[in-house]
Amino acid sequence: MSSELSSTPGEKAEKPRPARERILDVAGPLFWAEGYRAIGVDRVIAESGVAKATFYKHFPSKDDLMVAWVEAAEAMAEASAPPVRGAAPLTDYARAMIRIARGPVCHGCTWQGSAAEFRDPAHPVHKAAAAVKRRRLVDLQARAEAQGLADPQAAAERVFLLLEGVWAAVRMFGPEAPLAEAEAAVDLLTG
Repeated sequence: MSSELSSTPGEKAEKPRPARERILDVAGPLFWAEGYRAIGVDRVIAESGVAKATFYKHFPSKDDLMVAWVEAAEAMAEASAPPVRGAAPLTDYARAMIRIARGPVCHGCTWQGSAAEFRDPAHPVHKAAAAVKRRRLVDLQARAEAQGLADPQAAAERVFLLLEGVWAAVRMFGPEAPLAEAEAAVDLLTG
């Protein structure tokens, strides 16, 4: 019986997510939690419920899947970032990232982990992760400018380095990361 026939009158059956999205929905959290090398394509295929041919239609190689995840993670991060408006967009962004880092399931920075796992700067995953970090730095500088800070580039770099440390601490220590003074440090750097 189809789901359309089993639904109540006036209720539409929920349309399944496209295969590419289902694959990324499965692969991303696995990569983030367990590492890229620990996750095989067969596991992603099985857990996403797609056929092998469908997987390879969307991602000709595992490298393609990993780069797509790096890009998808950036899009999700941008969507959840506070807007570049208000009195303190750089400070607000840094505080929002610290709140995320304090979350019970945070494993650190997706892009730090990506670059660390693929140390060769020519590897596609490393290149994609480094490109994200360069764009983050540009965004932080735009936020510093919007906040009216005297030296936006220096402020952006200081906050960038602080957040990199926050992410590294969370990756190392998990929920026990020493983040109690992180927001005070943001205030010192942006105040």
